[in-house]
Amino acid sequence: MNRTRAIAWTVGALSGGLAVSRLLRSRRAIDFAGKSVLIFGGSRGLGLVIARELSAEGARVTLAARDYDELERAQADLSARGRAPSIVRCDIRDRADVDAAILHVIAEHGLIDVLINDAGVIEVGPIDHMSVADFEDALSTHFWGPLFSILAALPHMRQHGAKRIVNISSIGGKIAVPHLLPYSASKFALTGLSEGLRAELAGDGFAVTTVCPGLMRTGSTYNARFKGQHRLEFAWFHTADSLPVLSIDARRAARQIVEAIRHGDPELVITLAARVAVLLNAVSPTATARLMSAVNRLLPAATALEGNATRTGWQSVSAIAPSRLTALADRASAENNELPSNGR
Repeated sequence: MNRTRAIAWTVGALSGGLAVSRLLRSRRAIDFAGKSVLIFGGSRGLGLVIARELSAEGARVTLAARDYDELERAQADLSARGRAPSIVRCDIRDRADVDAAILHVIAEHGLIDVLINDAGVIEVGPIDHMSVADFEDALSTHFWGPLFSILAALPHMRQHGAKRIVNISSIGGKIAVPHLLPYSASKFALTGLSEGLRAELAGDGFAVTTVCPGLMRTGSTYNARFKGQHRLEFAWFHTADSLPVLSIDARRAARQIVEAIRHGDPELVITLAARVAVLLNAVSPTATARLMSAVNRLLPAATALEGNATRTGWQSVSAIAPSRLTALADRASAENNELPSNGR
């Protein structure tokens, strides 16, 4: 009987705690209508899909990115859906650029309610072909850039607004993935920054959300950069990014992110595969290490000096990929402004 009562009390306590948690979460919810939202990396891929979702809810969206042609295409995309965004050309790696972008939004909209850091670069290939410059570029984009944007925006966001900061990290920022070392190292840095900010800014009314997606069908693999046996590297990465079992539709991912922003959730891990990987790593880091080592053995080996050259996905297509298996990601590329740059 005592054991039965203990179980009943435990279940009751857990149910009560869950109910309180849900109530508190619902009370944190915000309405995006009329809110000023700045998205770094908003001109294509996931950033653009998030912009569509927030625009549909009436947010006043500003898109910031390096490529002005991409920004104009994204502006036309959102305008055709009924909500014209503001755009500002900005290289998030350049602190002066970021400061100017923040002031541009303040001048145009008066405040920033939601700041989203989604600018990203992906470099794929063996460590033997990665240079210090590859790591520096990844850190400049994924760590220093978000830090610049947050430091520039904080004085304005502290004064008024919804006080939401969102950092799009990655499952690669929780578990190091082979052949993605510059990406993973920089995303780990962003995850640490985001989680630390959550604690430090909570007393000022901020909600900082760290988003760690697994594979998403945004079409971004075509604009990723590949080294080593670049055609084989692109083939495995693009194919994995296309499979429904391993990846998620970009719109579904964006809707989950919007809900996390709405409620000020501390963290969002997207895709079942990513959540299982995080759990496995927490329960048994040794098993995770062995699994990643096995994955690495299946990936293309390093090659000669020509493997040090960087090629985009567009430059790495072959008889293997694209294929019927990559149809979903190929369609996402066209839908989400993931077009070749002038230099392909």
